[in-house]
Amino acid sequence: MLQLGPGATVDGFRIVETLHTGGFGVVWRVTGPEGGPPLVMKVPRIGPGEPGVNIVAHEAERAVLAALQGPHAPRLVAAGDLTRLPYLVMEEVRGRPLEEWIARAPIAAGEVARLGAATARALAAVHAQRAIHLDLKPENVILREDGTAVLIDFGLAHHADSPDLVAEEIVRPMGSAPYVSPEQLLGVRDDPRSDLFSLGVVLFELATGRLPFGCPGTDPGLRRRLWRDPVPPRALVPAIPPWLQEIVLWCLEPDPPDRPASAALVASYLSAPDTVPLGERSERARRAGAWNTFVRWIRAGQFEPPTRTLPPPVRCGRRTLLVAVASAHRDEDRHALLREAVRRLVAVDPSARLAVVSVIDPGSALSRGPGEDAGSAQLAHLAVLRRWAGPLGLADERVTYHVLESSHPAEAILEYLRANPVHHVVVGSPPADEALKRLFGTFSWKLASEAPCDVTVVRYPR
Repeated sequence: MLQLGPGATVDGFRIVETLHTGGFGVVWRVTGPEGGPPLVMKVPRIGPGEPGVNIVAHEAERAVLAALQGPHAPRLVAAGDLTRLPYLVMEEVRGRPLEEWIARAPIAAGEVARLGAATARALAAVHAQRAIHLDLKPENVILREDGTAVLIDFGLAHHADSPDLVAEEIVRPMGSAPYVSPEQLLGVRDDPRSDLFSLGVVLFELATGRLPFGCPGTDPGLRRRLWRDPVPPRALVPAIPPWLQEIVLWCLEPDPPDRPASAALVASYLSAPDTVPLGERSERARRAGAWNTFVRWIRAGQFEPPTRTLPPPVRCGRRTLLVAVASAHRDEDRHALLREAVRRLVAVDPSARLAVVSVIDPGSALSRGPGEDAGSAQLAHLAVLRRWAGPLGLADERVTYHVLESSHPAEAILEYLRANPVHHVVVGSPPADEALKRLFGTFSWKLASEAPCDVTVVRYPR
C-alpha cells in the first residue's frame, strides 16, 4: 500500500494537504495531472484495527457517485486500483458547510427556510436519479456562493439500480445517531423519506439550537425515536412561526407514510411559507402524553417496511447477472472458463448489469492471511474480483463487486438473491479435488435447486 502525505503523487494526482480525517477515511486536497479545477482525494482507512466497513463504504460511494449527475453532488473524476491504493478523486466543492449555521443556531425562520429549501432541492435532485443519501447531516451539506446546496459523503448511500452494498455486507444499521431515521434503525434503506426525517432533524437544530432526540449512544436510546416525539420547536423558541413548526414536525413523523411525499414538496413549502397547510402540528405546545406514547410503542413493535417510493426505472427491463467467483481459490483455468461463460451471456444483452460476488469464511485461513485485519482481507478479495472481471471490458457503471462474509456460502448468495433483482446466476461446477468438491458440490447444487432465477453451472474439464 502506498504511503501518502503532502508532496506525494498518486497516478498523476499530487497531494497538497489534509482536509479532513474521519471514521471511514482521509480526505486530501490534490492537484490533477494537467491542472484544472480543484480536486479532493478520499482514501479509506485500512490497516490494523480498521473495520471492513471502511472498504464497503468506499465501494458504495464509488458506485453511487458514478451514477449521479448535476450540481448537487460532487463529480467523480477517478478511482484508484484496489491492488495498489483505493481512492476516489472528485471535484472539490467550494462553499460553506451547513454546520457553520448550526454553530450559531437558533437562527431566524427565514434563514432556516432558505437553507432548508436549498437542501431539500438537492435531495430532490438525488432522489430523482434513484439514489438515497441516508447520512444527511449538517457537515454533509455544502452551500455554494450562489446558494446551491451540494450533498457530500455518499458512503452509506443506496442507488436503486445497484445492489445495496451497505445492507448486504454490514449487519448492523448504519447512520449518524442524532439524524438517522427510525426505519433505518430497523434495516430499511430503500425509502427516500428517510432523508426527509434527517432533514427534519437539521431544520429543528437550525431553528432551536438543539437536537430533537439528543445524541444517544445506545441502541435503546436510538430506538426511542420510533415512539417518543420531540419537544415542539415553538415550546423551545416561541418566535418560531407556526408554518415552520408544521414542516419540521411533519418531516419528523416516525412513520414514513406520514411524512411529506417528496423532498420537492418540502422545498416548495419552505420557499413559499404562506402556502403551508397548517394543522395540529403547527400549534402543538408539548409532547404526546403517556397514553399516546404507549400506543406508538405498541405500533413500533408491529412495524412493517413501508412501500418503496423511488421513481420507476429509467431503463425498464434492465437485467442483472450474478457470477459467483471463488476469490479464495485462485485457479486461473477455472476462472477463465467461468469468465468466458459470463462474456457470452453479457454479449446477448449489452445493457445488462453484472454483480461479481465472492463469499469468504470469516474464520478461514484461506480468506484472511496471517495477521490480516478485516479491512485488508476484504480489500484483497475485492482486488481479486476486479482482476477477474477486467478482461470482460465492461464499463464501471455496469459492474459491482461484493465480498460477503459467511460460513455458509450458498445461503449467503441465496439471501443476496432474495434482496436484489437478479435474473441469472452463473456458478462453477464442483472441482475434481475431493476436499473442495465437498464444499463446491453442495454450493452449486444448492444454488441450482433453490435460486429464484435461472442458473448456469459451468462445467470444468477434469
